[in-house]
Amino acid sequence: MVLTGRAALVAAVGVPVVAVVRPDGIGVLLWAAMLAVLVVVDAVLAAPVRPLALQRSGDTVARLGTTATVHLVVANLGRRRLRGVVRDAWGPSAGAGSSRHDIDLPAGDRRRLSTVLTPTRRGDRQPDRVTVRSLGPLRLAGRQGSHEVPWRVRVLPPFSSRRHLPSRLARLRELDGRSAVRQRGEGTEFDSLRDYVDGDDVRAIDWRATARRQAVVVRTWRPERDRRLLVVVDTGRTSAGRVGAAPRLDASMDAALLLAALASRAGDRVDLVAHDRTTRVRVLGATAGQLLPTLVDAMAPLEPSLVESDPAGLVSAALTGGRRYSLVVVLTDLTPAAMAEGLLDALVAVAARSRVLVGAVADPRLAELAEGRTDAAAVYGAAAAERSRSERAAVAAQLRRLGVAVVDAPPEDLPPALADAYLALKAAGRL
Repeated sequence: MVLTGRAALVAAVGVPVVAVVRPDGIGVLLWAAMLAVLVVVDAVLAAPVRPLALQRSGDTVARLGTTATVHLVVANLGRRRLRGVVRDAWGPSAGAGSSRHDIDLPAGDRRRLSTVLTPTRRGDRQPDRVTVRSLGPLRLAGRQGSHEVPWRVRVLPPFSSRRHLPSRLARLRELDGRSAVRQRGEGTEFDSLRDYVDGDDVRAIDWRATARRQAVVVRTWRPERDRRLLVVVDTGRTSAGRVGAAPRLDASMDAALLLAALASRAGDRVDLVAHDRTTRVRVLGATAGQLLPTLVDAMAPLEPSLVESDPAGLVSAALTGGRRYSLVVVLTDLTPAAMAEGLLDALVAVAARSRVLVGAVADPRLAELAEGRTDAAAVYGAAAAERSRSERAAVAAQLRRLGVAVVDAPPEDLPPALADAYLALKAAGRL
């Protein structure tokens, strides 16, 4: 049994009545007994909550930053009219707007109650219990019970870098030969023949075709298709560090999605592995049409692990299955500590078999701190920022000397910069 605020109000109203009519202990007892009888009778007359049948429907997927609507159907299978409140409880990160719903449900009838969610975090958002409070005719007291009504709304990454995709696809069409640009490199394949024009590379002349046509003919080339790419996302301790409003992991995932979308349009096959000390996510062999939905769904519940990543495990994850990748993209952090713990050797081992591109999320706050000169504290902060920046630059330079390409950019700039690096490899014929 539960009491409402109206019962407390009635009890307060009775105080001056008792004070005027019979201001003694007996008067108080009489008023309390009368109120208790009203409360008990009201609770007994309230509709029971056990005969209710509850069922959910609605959205099961939402992108971070958008809304999802979940419906709760309440069916009154009892014999009494249900008057009261239904509370559809969700966790704070689900962003439930109004979770309390007034309800007046006759016996044998049903109602659909809707809750609008605006999630603030990606991942799986699940509801808590549904609590039903049934009130009596006087609304002084009632009955209350909870029901487990499971549901799940998967909140997907926002893929905010999607806006960069059209411009990169235009560049890809140029490289693919749909525009006039044609390039040759070790990773290009023969496309067609055309007449020689001033400025063409003489090494591209096809002498047999020239002899047949009695005119100088050159071969044109286009980037190879059906290359295999592997994106390795480091989900270790450093990925939990917040840069701006989100963890580094979120920026890495956004960059991985843009690169995957671009590479699949280029005809390349993309696999993804998320790893720290164990493999958290593995997406292998997805078709071009299913690649993005599969990646987004697989990465949605991914969270950083507060453990140091295992470089040897990263190599194992990159080389598993006997696949030979043309390009391995490692999204991690450029810290001297990680390199000293074996990440450098791991990247070199991967580079012996494939081209390696490292993408790292830089903190733009370091550039702001490095300019501080207003007081002693700002100068110390600037010195620390400069030291951190120089250490990252030294690590990047060391990797480049070993043949590993490096992209170190702030969260908003990392996805397009990584896509540009991929296109540069295509244009140079290295992929």
